[in-house]
Amino acid sequence: MPLTLDELRGDVESGAVDTVLLVMTDMQGRLAGKRLHAPFFVDEVAGHGAEGCNYLLAVDVEMNTVQGFAMASWETGYGDFVFRPDLATLRRVPWLERTALVVADLEWEDGSPVAASPRQILRRQLARLAERGWSANVGSELEFMLFRDSYEQARAKRYHELTTANAYNVDYSILGTTMVEDVIRPIRLGMAGAGIRVEDSKGECNFGQHEVNFRYSDALSMADNHSIYKNGAKEIAYLQGCALSFMAKYDEREGNSCHIHMSLWDGSGSLSPGEDGHGRSRTFDHFVAGQLAATRELTYFFAPNVNSYKRYAWGSFAPTTLVWGVDNRTCGFRVVGHGPSLRLESRIAGADVNPYLAFAAMIAAGLHGIDNELALEPACQGNAYEAAGKPRLPGSLHEAIALLEGSQVARAAFGDDVVDHYLHYARTEQRSFEAAVTDWERFRGFERM
Repeated sequence: MPLTLDELRGDVESGAVDTVLLVMTDMQGRLAGKRLHAPFFVDEVAGHGAEGCNYLLAVDVEMNTVQGFAMASWETGYGDFVFRPDLATLRRVPWLERTALVVADLEWEDGSPVAASPRQILRRQLARLAERGWSANVGSELEFMLFRDSYEQARAKRYHELTTANAYNVDYSILGTTMVEDVIRPIRLGMAGAGIRVEDSKGECNFGQHEVNFRYSDALSMADNHSIYKNGAKEIAYLQGCALSFMAKYDEREGNSCHIHMSLWDGSGSLSPGEDGHGRSRTFDHFVAGQLAATRELTYFFAPNVNSYKRYAWGSFAPTTLVWGVDNRTCGFRVVGHGPSLRLESRIAGADVNPYLAFAAMIAAGLHGIDNELALEPACQGNAYEAAGKPRLPGSLHEAIALLEGSQVARAAFGDDVVDHYLHYARTEQRSFEAAVTDWERFRGFERM
């Protein structure tokens, strides 16, 4: 549950907590940071922060240093930035013995924010909302695949012929989910114990695919909780001798999605319903229209990896077309709920997404629509996969890079320095993929060519 600093001090004095995880989320959406001796944290770090190498925002997924970043390089000496604890995020971690966790904002030594850090990128968009007296409530739904192999066994098998936790589609199946309660139940209860309000868990379509859903919250808290959950679910699976993956597309069946529900609020309530409490407000319509207008050029922030684009497949419940519909799961954007619960569900992101970046991109697109009073086109009726004449999502990371590079919406919302930072990393990923020789190429070319 949420923890105050005074409560933590009491836990440290009694021996109930001996370790504090001081964490940030890197460009890839992973938790990174330090395990601190709890007395040292409460006496020294809680009020002042701790240092960490700034290469954490200038490495690839393998933690290799990447040349060409303006903020961190061999030429600049790979100095430190400051992990400034946000004590509102302090909590116990029930699945780790005598451990607490706190999320940090990244700052330079002079106290200025590290602009390219994901949490600061989201904070900047939330500040734009706050200038209008608005806030964003968000709920993100993450899917994953659970395997009975451990992470060590999966690596040894080179991720081939792994044993999925379910041998068939268990979407909404109670029997099928009972079969995995040894892992899913500790995840549900662990997250609740960490102060993340759990609503439910359920099976999904792919073999061994599941999701755990949480109550919506303000956007920053949701992004924090999303990152903690993603890391914690892997830790809990590991402790059970299993492995789970948030890859957007593991195999040729359904991919792992991250559906993002968002609505804007002011001091009086939700801005989504009409003035009489029914229907849709003009603000909501402009917000949705902004998603339709800007998401294609912002797709990188929803689909950051080469693998991400394989998820966008016809008839897979992942979208291919940038249209909206009312409770229509074939559309890129699905409007659901009524009255104060009326909200937009973006179905663009995969489970490999960095939540801070995706939430920030949705807000930026929505404000683009609101500021320009963009008209909302009619809702898509029927099968959006067959919608003619509508814009399609990029088919590859290469295409998404080109769109982001020319995006005036992104540059106006995030700043050239942030956009160029993420473009540089995206190009690095693309080059790494293009240099790799895959199993697909060997199977097709070794003997037959």
